[in-house]
Amino acid sequence: MQNSGIQGYSSEKQALEACARNNYEIDSIIFDLDGTLWDSTPVVADAWNRALNRYPEAAYTTTPDGLKQLFGRPMNVIADLMLPHLEPEKRYQIMDECCEEEEIALRHTPGVLYPKLEQTLEILSSRYPLFIVSNCQSGYIETFLESTGLGKYFKDFECPGNTGLVKGPNNKLVIERNHLIHPVYVGDTQGDKDSAVYAEIPFCYAAYGFGTVDSSDYRIETFSDLLTLL
Repeated sequence: MQNSGIQGYSSEKQALEACARNNYEIDSIIFDLDGTLWDSTPVVADAWNRALNRYPEAAYTTTPDGLKQLFGRPMNVIADLMLPHLEPEKRYQIMDECCEEEEIALRHTPGVLYPKLEQTLEILSSRYPLFIVSNCQSGYIETFLESTGLGKYFKDFECPGNTGLVKGPNNKLVIERNHLIHPVYVGDTQGDKDSAVYAEIPFCYAAYGFGTVDSSDYRIETFSDLLTLL
């Protein structure tokens, strides 16, 4: 991958470290899911509201735009942000039901894939092993892979619902068990960037996604731009 510009590094040391990451030969790609591979927020918002409506004490209605501000965090953190007025046990119970409704809905109505996503994955997977690491519950990545038919392009995936670990340590797990040497992480939020820094790998910012970042090693405006960086 060719460097598309290092932006926003706060020190010379950070810039030099980023340059060092940019100078190695990419051998694999790890992707975030929401805001990077698809947008499931319209379907998920409806599903979560079905669960939330069963609990008048929740007094909360979500929207696709609201979910875009929350996605990328572990599910317990999302529950804490949505329902801080409820006891933890109750808010996590409601979140579990939101996730159950979400899985049912997404199996019938998958999220919207970003333009040229499958065509790009097909080409990338012929050159590199591809992976997914997302801060989601168990079953969410599987639902994405099965409902979209894209499972054939990915070698492995991980999430906090399986390991109890957040995105940075899960990046390291995927790297270690697949014996990756020079992976890059592609995501759309500051949390994604931070997880790449934790795993000591370069970060590619998907600028079309849900969030913003303070810096990146690479930047893409559309998913298919990945092909121009290889």
